[in-house]
Amino acid sequence: MRREVIFSAVFVAGMMGLMGLMPAFAKSPPPSPVATGPAVDCISLRTIRSTTVIDNRTIDFHVSGRKAYRNTLPFQCPQLGYNQAFGYATSQSQLCSLDIITVIVQGSPGLQGASCGLGRFTPIGRR
Repeated sequence: MRREVIFSAVFVAGMMGLMGLMPAFAKSPPPSPVATGPAVDCISLRTIRSTTVIDNRTIDFHVSGRKAYRNTLPFQCPQLGYNQAFGYATSQSQLCSLDIITVIVQGSPGLQGASCGLGRFTPIGRR
């Protein structure tokens, strides 16, 4: 029983030492994107390759040509950041700041979340 107590003390001390080293091994956050031009009202649907939901108010639209546009919604869109998915419908060939997105609730087929208006599209790049 005495060995177990010693082992536990050594194990805890070792773990605390490792935890002290954790910041040295932690990944640094990716560089923040910077605006590379003035915001635009619309982007072409045919150029959109993928999207990245950053949080309840921010979506990056990756378009052809290795470019990206950040859309900052004028208001928080509940559950957008959690579900990381949204849909939209438009009769135009562009997605515009006047269009509405609807959160897709993951794991619940057919269940839709909040509908929220888009903001303007700001071209972004990395520092």
